Amino acid sequence: MKSFLRASLALLLAVSLHAEERRFVFERPLMATRFAVTCYSEDESTARKAADEAFAAAEEINRIASDYIPESELMRLPTGRATKVSPVFAELLTASFHFAEATGGAFDPTLGRLTKLWRESRRTGQLPEPADLANAREASGWKHATWDPAASTILLGKPGMQLDLGGIAKGFAAERMLAVMVKAGFPRTCIAAGGDLRLGDPPPGKTAWRVGLQTFNEEKPEEVVELANCAVSTSGDLHQFAEIDGKRYSHIIDPATGLGLTERIAVSIIAPTATISDALDNASCVIGPEKAEAVALKAGATRVIVRTAR
Repeated sequence: MKSFLRASLALLLAVSLHAEERRFVFERPLMATRFAVTCYSEDESTARKAADEAFAAAEEINRIASDYIPESELMRLPTGRATKVSPVFAELLTASFHFAEATGGAFDPTLGRLTKLWRESRRTGQLPEPADLANAREASGWKHATWDPAASTILLGKPGMQLDLGGIAKGFAAERMLAVMVKAGFPRTCIAAGGDLRLGDPPPGKTAWRVGLQTFNEEKPEEVVELANCAVSTSGDLHQFAEIDGKRYSHIIDPATGLGLTERIAVSIIAPTATISDALDNASCVIGPEKAEAVALKAGATRVIVRTAR
C-alpha cells in the first residue's frame, strides 16, 4: 500500500512539474484608454481573480486622481488652503512634483485648466479665445503649488488652479497592478495601460517580452525591443492630434504656450518603473529632440529613443 501511495505521489509531482502555463489576457476600459493584463498561469480562474484585484488597484487610483470624475479627491482640492490627502494620492503627488522639478517643468501637474481648455479646442477645431487661454495659463505653474510630503498636504497657490495627473497616473497604476500580480504568484505578467507597458518576468521559455515601438508609422513599428522587468512608454501625435487653421497640434500641451505641441516628435522611454517612463515620455516631447535624452536619462530613464517627422 505504501509503495502504491509513493508511486501515486511521484506521478502527481511529475504531472505538476510538467503542467503547462497558458497565456491569458484580461482587458478593461479605464482612464480614458484600455488596460490589459497579460499573464501566464496553469489555471484561468486563479489568473482572472488576480487580474480583477489588479484592476481594482487601478480603479482606486482613477477614483482618486481623475479629472473626469467630479467627486474625485483631485477635483475636490480647494485653492489657497493646504489640504491633507490620502496615502495613495500622496505617493502620486510625490512622484509628480519630483518629475516637475527633474524636468524643469516640462512635466507640470498643475495644467488642469489648460488641459480642459485644450480638450475643448480639439473637440471644436477652434483655438481658445486669447482671454480664456491667458486666464488658464495664469492659473497654472507647478512652482505656484506647494507639496509637503512630510505632512501629505498640497496647497494650490493660484486662484482657479487645478491639477492634471494624466501624464503619470496610468504608469503609476500599471506599477501597482504588476505588484498585485506578482504578490498573487504571477511574475510573468505584462500590464498595458494605453501607451505604457510594465513588464515582469518574461513568458515561459523566453528571455524577454518583444515590444514594438510605433511612433510615426501607422502600419508597423519602427523598432522592436526585447525587455523584461522594466517599463516602456511611448508618446507622440500618431493617433492624438488636431488640425486647426491648417496647423497640426499634438494632444501634448506645451506649458510655455498652453497649446498642443506643433513640432512632430515621438519619444519612447525605457525605465525601471512605469511611473518613471510615463512621466518622462510626454515631458521629453516638450523638452525637444536636442535635450530630451540628457534630461530623461538624468531623471531615471535607462534608454531614450527620440524620433522627429519633417
